Amino acid sequence: MISDPTADPTLDRLLRHMAWANAVLFDRLAECSDEALALASPRNEWTVAMILQHLVDAAGGYAARLEGVPRPERTELPATIAELSELGARCAAYDARIRAQAALPDGSSMSPDRNKAPRARSTVVGQAIHHATEHRAQIAGALATNGIDAVDLDALDVWAYGDAEGLGA
Repeated sequence: MISDPTADPTLDRLLRHMAWANAVLFDRLAECSDEALALASPRNEWTVAMILQHLVDAAGGYAARLEGVPRPERTELPATIAELSELGARCAAYDARIRAQAALPDGSSMSPDRNKAPRARSTVVGQAIHHATEHRAQIAGALATNGIDAVDLDALDVWAYGDAEGLGA
């Protein structure tokens, strides 16, 4: 539920959904074999492990940018399913930081790269949500094209989240 009464309820729900879907993704992947981390979609060099690393690193970058602090160190590329627990916890922490920052007023958000233009905070938050969705879909696709149906995207959508949260679809 909304912890900050000044937060936009729709945006807050979208951020809660993002965090929930990311957590469920990590839960589903924990049921896979270590070999699943090395899988990729045809004609794509990005493996499941690489996409997960990128998803988490980007979330950390978005959180840091919104907070005005340096980007965190890159995460290690997961080599085993056992390593996903720590990666999932890191992702959850970044998602919580993004949600907290989204409750603040919109304004300019400077990039740590001085060569890049500033962006509106709302643009960074929107990118965080869409970026996570895109990469969950890439992971589901990489697994499915290799015969592993561990990630059902319909079970990660906003309707499923509404049911899981208890507010209905």
